[in-house]
Amino acid sequence: MITVLFILLFALLFLSSPVFISLSLSALLAFVLYTDMPLTVVAQRMFGGIDKFALMSIPFFILGANVMKVGGIARRILNWAYTLVGGLKGGLALTTEVACMFFGAVSGSSPATVVAIGGLMYPALKEKQYGGGFSVGLITASGSVALLIPPSISAIIYGAVTGVSVGALFMAGLGAGILYGIVYLLYCYWYARKAGVPVDKKASYAEKWRATKEASWALGIPAIIMGGIYLGIFTPTEASGIAAVYAIFVSMFIYKEMDLKSLFKTCIISAEATAQVMILLAAASVFGWILTVGQVPQSLAQFIIDSNFGPVAFLMMINIILVIAGMFIDGSSAIIIIAPLVYPIAMQLGINPVHLGVIMVANAAIGMFTPPFGLNLFVAQPATGESMVNIIKGVMPFVLISLVALLLITYLPDVSLIIPRMVYGPTV
Repeated sequence: MITVLFILLFALLFLSSPVFISLSLSALLAFVLYTDMPLTVVAQRMFGGIDKFALMSIPFFILGANVMKVGGIARRILNWAYTLVGGLKGGLALTTEVACMFFGAVSGSSPATVVAIGGLMYPALKEKQYGGGFSVGLITASGSVALLIPPSISAIIYGAVTGVSVGALFMAGLGAGILYGIVYLLYCYWYARKAGVPVDKKASYAEKWRATKEASWALGIPAIIMGGIYLGIFTPTEASGIAAVYAIFVSMFIYKEMDLKSLFKTCIISAEATAQVMILLAAASVFGWILTVGQVPQSLAQFIIDSNFGPVAFLMMINIILVIAGMFIDGSSAIIIIAPLVYPIAMQLGINPVHLGVIMVANAAIGMFTPPFGLNLFVAQPATGESMVNIIKGVMPFVLISLVALLLITYLPDVSLIIPRMVYGPTV
């Protein structure tokens, strides 16, 4: 049954079927051919896959990200970041990465970050002599940090399929996301020195104060999300709703760049994006259940134990599998499929489940812009106007830089675990 299941899955993916159809149809056919249970079980499993409290936060975070993009919040974050680092060597590239980190902290969406920041920064990067390849690569890759910096939809999905605390995952993602961003910042600085990019004038203290004041309402969103969770005021799910309402209030009544008509359009777009995520989760739930019935997790765990893989080799194997998977399917899909298989094995090897989640999310982040099918590649095309060939050439150095960051996140677990251990205790 399992052999037929995977043959059907890869055949459908090869035929360019949507991922949710590939997962659900292959599982359905294997179910019909090899079991005598009623088909209603499939519907029950699909519903059960999305009937989880943690998943309620996804539509709110998606709505919040779209509101920020339309309501002027992204632009103010960008201006604020430029006053901080724009006067350094490679200042505009550093601004792009810093802005992506902060926008990721208020959106949780990598494609939304590329659209919001890329459309504004790409022409400026080319004008400042950074080169088209570097500029489009930076725009396409920098948005990936949004998957690590909380709130992260990928972290929510990992928590939903494994039962790990989403709050702890958010805390761990903060440390890992900062490390990931620092690696990018160092590369941007090195590139600017090598390419001889001219240095812009440093912003005055008055300009920094003015930009900070204008962006203060926007910067309040990550403070609300992380501060509320850190202090135990509300759960990550409740934080998502509060953040969305806050973003709408700021966009409509403080910045006044959003009216009811644009809010309605934003809600429609957000509902469509939410439906895409939820149907993917439902389909993956059925697929995962078929794997469990076929004893795949148990057999894989026994194979790894019999092979005497240690934690170091096991984590490297997971990274290799996920990097390859990220070339062909989106990171959330990869987490949904692979996490239930590797999670029990990791527990037997003594690997921290929160750290494992951060590693998987980091891989998902890299997969967002890894050729040939990384979603950010296709999002960056209309945002920059570049051809797909130029975009792929531009991102390749950033793929290598990201792999360096991934290895640091994988083998320096304290970077991820220091904050959740401060909040939840040493048992995390």
